[in-house]
Amino acid sequence: MVSFRLEHEARALVWEVPDGWVALGSASVGGGLTHPRWVSNLDVGDDFRRTDLAAYAAERSAGLGLAGPGTTLLTAADVRQVEHAEVEGVRCWATVGVTKPTWPVPPGGSQHGDAAPQGTRTMGEHPGPAHHGPPSPGTINLVVAAPVPLSVSALVQAVGTITEAKAQVLVQADVPGTGTASDAVVVLCPDPSRSDGAAEAFAGVRSVWGRRVAAAVHATVAAGLTAHPWRPGGSGRPGVVW
Repeated sequence: MVSFRLEHEARALVWEVPDGWVALGSASVGGGLTHPRWVSNLDVGDDFRRTDLAAYAAERSAGLGLAGPGTTLLTAADVRQVEHAEVEGVRCWATVGVTKPTWPVPPGGSQHGDAAPQGTRTMGEHPGPAHHGPPSPGTINLVVAAPVPLSVSALVQAVGTITEAKAQVLVQADVPGTGTASDAVVVLCPDPSRSDGAAEAFAGVRSVWGRRVAAAVHATVAAGLTAHPWRPGGSGRPGVVW
């Protein structure tokens, strides 16, 4: 099973991934369908401006003693505030920051909410010229580990389930958005090609494993949002939602 630790001084979360596991992730560094030996979630601070993300991730990974292929998530939220939940074998970890909630299609058809690759601007920072002052943390990063092999299709379904569960929490909490412009997710499970049993074919919201994934994500994001709720005008410009 995946092991987890918090590196306080390095401001990082690290997951050690067993040999023979597979991941599907949306991270800009080490994302896609991969066989990582580790996953990290790095606190970059609220003044992060670097765009050489692979080089930056390599520097931080070396400092953490991480070797081999891996996946790196970035956030301006304090990673020490990580939340965790487990539902019937599915484990979920989340760092939750919603200072800059975002709708997929911004109200009025504005395209100002379009997201660049994660980390190319500070975690949800508005790209338009109207934004002034220091940006605030605003990223929801999720790492989910399932104990059973999932087919590639089921991994994709799991990403959709995770996204829906996260969005449900935000809607239920009256947050004006379904996430932030820089959210990322990683799903981990044993590689079906190296398993003796058949892979699970489904992970949608009404499948057995999808239901468990959704419940774990919902509980984790809800805990993070309760601890650090969204407040209108938190960006310094009341009523403005990117």
